[in-house]
Amino acid sequence: MRLRFLGKCGSNQGGCPTLYATDRDTYVVQGWRTNDEATVEIPHSLLGFAEADTFVGATMADTGRGTFTVSGEPLVDPEALAHMSLAIDETAIEVPKRERTFYGAVDHGR
Repeated sequence: MRLRFLGKCGSNQGGCPTLYATDRDTYVVQGWRTNDEATVEIPHSLLGFAEADTFVGATMADTGRGTFTVSGEPLVDPEALAHMSLAIDETAIEVPKRERTFYGAVDHGR
């Protein structure tokens, strides 16, 4: 799996929550460890690095403290993991990349 860096935020340390695009049309989300190996915690702002007209198509829950928990498949690809700088309290998951679809009302110029 090849990773393409999209952005990082949420920590002043070198290994921060980070979002990557993959060559498999998915995202890799690097975030803080939780009690579930398939779930990471990330700052809300990390999702702003998703590619244009796409979104992270994974189950998320708002923690109420400026972060989401995000669930996906634990990242086990050795090449991808070697490319990342994971802090001791971090891990990474792979999640679907979905195309954005408009779900709002049409503006009729009122």
